[in-house]
Amino acid sequence: MTVALVGAGPGDPDLLTLKAARLLSEADVVVHDALVGSGVLDLIPERAERIDVGKRVGRPVPQEMISALLVELGRQGQRVVRLKGGDPFVFGRGGEEAVALRNAGVAFEIVPGITSSVAAPAAAGIPVTHRGVAAAFTVVTGHRRPGEPDVDWRALARFNRRGGTIVVLMGVAHRREIAEELIAGGLDPDTPVAAIRSGTTHEQEVARCDLAELGDTQVSSPATIVIGAVAALDLTAVAHAATTPRLAMAAQRTSFPSAI
Repeated sequence: MTVALVGAGPGDPDLLTLKAARLLSEADVVVHDALVGSGVLDLIPERAERIDVGKRVGRPVPQEMISALLVELGRQGQRVVRLKGGDPFVFGRGGEEAVALRNAGVAFEIVPGITSSVAAPAAAGIPVTHRGVAAAFTVVTGHRRPGEPDVDWRALARFNRRGGTIVVLMGVAHRREIAEELIAGGLDPDTPVAAIRSGTTHEQEVARCDLAELGDTQVSSPATIVIGAVAALDLTAVAHAATTPRLAMAAQRTSFPSAI
């Protein structure tokens, strides 16, 4: 192995897989994204070279440049870890990097990570599926590059309005338009919503609202947005359940089974 495309998980270093931790400890070079948790970065050995290729506002890093860098490092025979937030194959462009490495004849492996699409809601006490309430969940990106087709939010609303959960990643900047399109597609404006910022970390914040209020609700990136009846739940602790008027009202509107 010369290049490992490694999922760094949702942020909490305790949620890193054993294999990911081992590869980090053995790495010569770590090429990492901006969303990798600081606690995970602390596990990188001091002797290893760190290369930050995180895409930030005003600092776009072309994907082609990142892929070319991985190919170059791999050809040098170094032990390279490409560290990506969450799972490398869930909106992490790991597939593009794997294709580039394969086409260049560079050996690589994929190390899955826990995706924030399920970990962030879980950290906020929200199960993305719940018997009798949500039998399916859809993970969708709220960010598209210019020229790419937009998500058909109205079709997504029709699919989920009979009992499902929508999890939106990278959708904070477009949350108003997303809410408007989902309502236009038939989702109830009173549908519960939870936005989890920096899920699983010490900086975690949870904002709760109705779908109609999402555009006016203060939400900072990076955040995972959960839309559906389960977003009314807070199962982090018995004492926390429905402790706010908004959450209590949302829970009253939603009929949850008494047994799981």
